[in-house]
Amino acid sequence: MKTPRAFYQPLAIGAPAPLRELPTRLERMIHFVPPHLEKMRAKVPDLIGTVDVVLGNLEDAIPADQKVAARHGFIEMAKANDFGQTGLWTRVNCLNSPWLLDDLVEIVQEVGDKLDVVMLPKVEGPWDIHYADQLLAQLEARAGVTKPILIHAILETAEGVKNVEAIATASPRMHGMSLGPADLAASRGMKTTRVGGGHPDYAVLPDAAETGASRLSVQQDLWHYTIAKMVDACMAAGIKAFYGPFGDFSDAAACESQFRNAFLMGCAGAWSLHPSQIAIAKTVFSPDPDEVAFARRILEAMPDGSGAVMIDGKMQDDATWKQASVIVDLARLVAARDPDLASAYGF
Repeated sequence: MKTPRAFYQPLAIGAPAPLRELPTRLERMIHFVPPHLEKMRAKVPDLIGTVDVVLGNLEDAIPADQKVAARHGFIEMAKANDFGQTGLWTRVNCLNSPWLLDDLVEIVQEVGDKLDVVMLPKVEGPWDIHYADQLLAQLEARAGVTKPILIHAILETAEGVKNVEAIATASPRMHGMSLGPADLAASRGMKTTRVGGGHPDYAVLPDAAETGASRLSVQQDLWHYTIAKMVDACMAAGIKAFYGPFGDFSDAAACESQFRNAFLMGCAGAWSLHPSQIAIAKTVFSPDPDEVAFARRILEAMPDGSGAVMIDGKMQDDATWKQASVIVDLARLVAARDPDLASAYGF
């Protein structure tokens, strides 16, 4: 482990100094674009004003014989567009693939100053972050990149989940983590072929003695434990947690339910793999106007966050003041990007 004095030192001569705080950015949805397809790249100018993050995907879902085309397509996409407040990310290939090195070398050299975050798949431990951290610093120095490119880890192996706390604190370059449920299910030996979401066989029954013959099965959340563990690790490290993909594009209600669970548990956003999921993520990961209004009443009643007051028959104290601050701070961030919600929030 690095000493505190060395933790924020650049890892290469001429590389930009690591950030001490994450940039304050709205990241409700990370929208995946397959950049090897010209027709998908052509949609990016319209996407920029609609989504919070545009991600050029180079890994899973890109055929092996299209990996180089996807990399070059991403570079072309990055050069051709002004992303403004919208984040520009890429998911590179995994560390044990033959494409990862060229992904990072070429992308940082060509568009390093436009790139905000590299999403790193199948992270198993802090050693994976250390490798990417050192390599990115060397590439930034060589290319003259002026701001550090952040790393976002995907939790999609059992070993990665086991090492989640060490991953979260492995580098000041860490941006956050996403749940990767499909690969994680395979790594754990889970008996499901679904990409995210629940499963009807993962359920509980009420006690037979209480209900008799009528026993209603209630489906449980397969990912509750992992999301909670990821959120705790991320929040403790000062980085962000995200829900990953929801693969059933035909079931908008189930997608919204899974996203909402993640939002309530502390996730900042989720992946959108299909255009229909953009609106779902925008709705779910923006606080409800009624919740914002009530949170503002708490803050107004307790300006310095101390003491206790009664509002609508409910006690509010310093703990609920902190909860209200989380909601109002997020609402202000949303309002700065969304005029309709700004009006609904009263900002």
